[in-house]
Amino acid sequence: MAVAMLLGMLLLAPVATALAGAAGWDLAAAGPEAPALVMATTMTLGMAVWMVHRGHGARAVGEMSAAMVLPFAAGLVPYWAGLVSAADALVVGHLLMLPAMAAVMLVRRAEYTGGHVHAPARTAAWRAVEAVAHRWPTLLALGLTFDSWLRPGIPPAWMLAVLGAEYLVIGAVRRELHLDRLLAAHVAGFVVYLGLAAVAATAPVAVAGPVVAAGWLLHVAWDVALHRADRVTWRWFAEACIVIDLVVGVTVLLAL
Repeated sequence: MAVAMLLGMLLLAPVATALAGAAGWDLAAAGPEAPALVMATTMTLGMAVWMVHRGHGARAVGEMSAAMVLPFAAGLVPYWAGLVSAADALVVGHLLMLPAMAAVMLVRRAEYTGGHVHAPARTAAWRAVEAVAHRWPTLLALGLTFDSWLRPGIPPAWMLAVLGAEYLVIGAVRRELHLDRLLAAHVAGFVVYLGLAAVAATAPVAVAGPVVAAGWLLHVAWDVALHRADRVTWRWFAEACIVIDLVVGVTVLLAL
């Protein structure tokens, strides 16, 4: 949960900042209320997605969300009273949040020990929430590539060599590759991507850009094949790579 909270803040805070900037609102120039709202919301969303993915119900998610948001509101009270600075108000919120979360866990001890298998969701709305939460690799990938839409560019040519090698390395570590056609296919793919990297590194920008875009977009098919076969790599990793490769490939085309 702590990792999910940090990822939520790191991945979603830039999204909130960009949306605020598009609306003409400078979060950096605002008081502590805006940063507190962004921190509490982004961390809570990351935690909530992971809790739903782990099988917690709506009540548990709501209680833990309250335990994360209310401490930030409480931290603003001494700031409004003139007792602490804006920075200290955020520190107070962080310090109160962890004990509040621990208190919820102690009160609902059975909820946070053992398995988290719940009955199927009774409402269409909660089933939709669960469906989104189970796509957490996609959400993670979208967060990691959000900046690509705002500032599209062309990744270095050597990244194509990394794309060609990643599944060879993962497959070797997981001992999924043997002396068979699967290994031969991955070696062939690595050779192709080495060639693409060499072309992109030596060709003019007018040629290198489309080659880089093609390399990232072609890799989507590689990701999809391994995801469907559930071989070589982890399904969540393949799912995230599908989104990342697609976004990078499309944004490279936008940058041309």
